[in-house]
Amino acid sequence: MKGQKSNKQETGLTNFIILWISQSISELGSAMTSYALVLWAYQQKGTAMSTASMAFFSYLPYVLISFAAGTLADRWKKKNIMLVCDTIAAAGSGTILLLLCTGSLQLWHLYLINLLIGCMNAFQQPASMVAVTLLTPKKYYSNVSGMQALSASCVSILQPALATAVMAFGGLRAVLAVDLISFAAAFLTLAFLIPIPEIRTAAKAEKEGFWQNSMEGIRYLRQRRGIWKMILFFALVNLLASMGGNALMPALILSRTSNNTKILGTVSACLGFGTLCGGLLATFAKLRGSRRKTIFLSCGLSFFACDVLWAVGRTQTIWAFAAFLGNFPLPLLNAGMSSVMREQIPVDMQGRIFSTQATFQFFTIPAGYLLGGILADYIFEPWMAVASPMQSLTALLVGSGKGSGIALIFLITGIIGFCINMAALKDRDYLELDRRPEES
Repeated sequence: MKGQKSNKQETGLTNFIILWISQSISELGSAMTSYALVLWAYQQKGTAMSTASMAFFSYLPYVLISFAAGTLADRWKKKNIMLVCDTIAAAGSGTILLLLCTGSLQLWHLYLINLLIGCMNAFQQPASMVAVTLLTPKKYYSNVSGMQALSASCVSILQPALATAVMAFGGLRAVLAVDLISFAAAFLTLAFLIPIPEIRTAAKAEKEGFWQNSMEGIRYLRQRRGIWKMILFFALVNLLASMGGNALMPALILSRTSNNTKILGTVSACLGFGTLCGGLLATFAKLRGSRRKTIFLSCGLSFFACDVLWAVGRTQTIWAFAAFLGNFPLPLLNAGMSSVMREQIPVDMQGRIFSTQATFQFFTIPAGYLLGGILADYIFEPWMAVASPMQSLTALLVGSGKGSGIALIFLITGIIGFCINMAALKDRDYLELDRRPEES
């Protein structure tokens, strides 16, 4: 481990920055494809369920196999995992392009390919997170989290504008081609320019079986009550966020604007601008004080600003402002959580721990996507379409007509999300999150 530490100090953030830039370019290409496919899917069916289902099939395999994938990520070479998973995911985009060119692309094809990509993400994500830890000196952990939030925000800003522009020029085929080109650039950069150090697996872990290694992540986290409780708390947060959030936001905007993709693009870009500003703050400002307060205040503000204002808003200006204000605190939340996990968990266990975290923290996301789509199309939208005293009262807050049922879902999730985060601030178990080990 001494050699690894020395190598980190000698290279500083150089290797991480090269990886960060190349992967961000690839993520932009993938995000453009996702945005274009959401528009394509909504045009085919015109329902909230069609867009929510795409997100559901992306997350389902990720949650189901993350637990086991983390153990393999600790055992296998991180670089090889990232290269193989990215290649298979790119093959998925290539398959969509082929189906589109032959005129045989259907919605169920996207669901199956999203399942495949979700499986690859289950392996790629823990390997990538450990790789970042291995490439980054400890003193830069919070800055690196901010940089990752910064790149994610830039992707969010550029994604709708670039996807729309490329589609106008060459249709969905051109967007998929850009995705494949960006993948090739990131693949070659990782393969030939970035050395990712490997860590020796502990002798005990080598002797133990696969299942024992996998369970070790749960055992380790349960001994740290504050972190374990935070993970379970954010399972509830993710259920609420995925019931509305970005899965139903396109359906909300398009249904209330007669399918105006320009307004949807503006709101999507403002989500990115909010994350950009928050990411800049997280990157260049040394986060001080209570990480516990940073995490829960940021999450509560995001719920109230984004979900509630999206629900009661009727204009592009309000939706865009809500998108910016709701996403601004998220990089601070993520930087706080990331710093807690990276500082308090041994690097040779991080693959298992991050995957255990993903399994328990994110397993509610596919359920939320599915539940949100069902509630929107079969309960809240029909209920808001029939006049009644309660419907008339609710319409004073969220309006009436198409999209008002989706808006009601956002109102409910926003209020509940804000309240549970304020309650979490009073819980003394979370004081453990503020414990900081000595920097090295």
